[in-house]
Amino acid sequence: MQKLIEKASTLVESLPYIRRFYGKTIVVKYGGSAMVETELKNNFAKDIVLLKYVGINPIIVHGGGPQIAEMLEKMGIKTKFVSGMRVTDKETMSVVEMVLAGKVNKDIVNLINKNGGSAIGLSGKDGHLLTAEKLMVENDSTILQAPEIMDIGHVGRVKEVDADVIQAVSKDFIPIIAPVGIDDDYEAYNINADLVAGSVAAAVKAEKLIMLTDVRGVLDNDGSLISSIKTDDVPRLKHEKIIKGGMIPKTDAAVTALQAGINKAHIVDGRILHSVLLEIFTDSGIGTQITL
Repeated sequence: MQKLIEKASTLVESLPYIRRFYGKTIVVKYGGSAMVETELKNNFAKDIVLLKYVGINPIIVHGGGPQIAEMLEKMGIKTKFVSGMRVTDKETMSVVEMVLAGKVNKDIVNLINKNGGSAIGLSGKDGHLLTAEKLMVENDSTILQAPEIMDIGHVGRVKEVDADVIQAVSKDFIPIIAPVGIDDDYEAYNINADLVAGSVAAAVKAEKLIMLTDVRGVLDNDGSLISSIKTDDVPRLKHEKIIKGGMIPKTDAAVTALQAGINKAHIVDGRILHSVLLEIFTDSGIGTQITL
């Protein structure tokens, strides 16, 4: 009986948060171990379905780097990287799109549906959802003899998000968005999923942006978690190499979303069971919170 009472108490404690976020939109960038390990995948799906059933509108933007790498290796297509980004020729882009918009996206849709939700998969090609433009990058490669600023193929950044497409879908379904965009000439581009999530959150005026990763959040030089960051702190933390590597696009995405009017962005450890619910329905939350 005591365990049952404790469960009821937990439900009651979540009531203020359900009231606060009822009818609001929350964008979740889904990636890392939460997309790979079976228990984490199933619990993530249940969390997202729960949000929908209590009146919150979740939008999922997913990555898929490891899955792309695995498929390219199977097909014998060699990969080069510049500044951490995959050099993406036309052949590689075909594989990227096949994996992201086909296999990975539909696996997530199926997982949500299997756990009682109604999800629908989208890519930037659907209804001109994501308009992209080519991303030029700084050449840090000692292998590629190329200019300092170079074209690495079908790698882009978000130029525009058509929020009407998402809002039309999200009324009845949970949108699952693959980070593939098209330019003005209808060429496909691979876009960093963190940056897509930030742009989507900005376009739909989301209440929150939550990005799942495989670390506890932004860590200082001693490895301690920085629980809260202001957008004005981000340039300094980049300069001090506290924000580095894969954390750069996450904080950039957060800044984009916050400057467009969302309330908070969070970088949380997706290896923790129910990390999305812990972030939304508890006072302290987990991970690093980023605010204006």
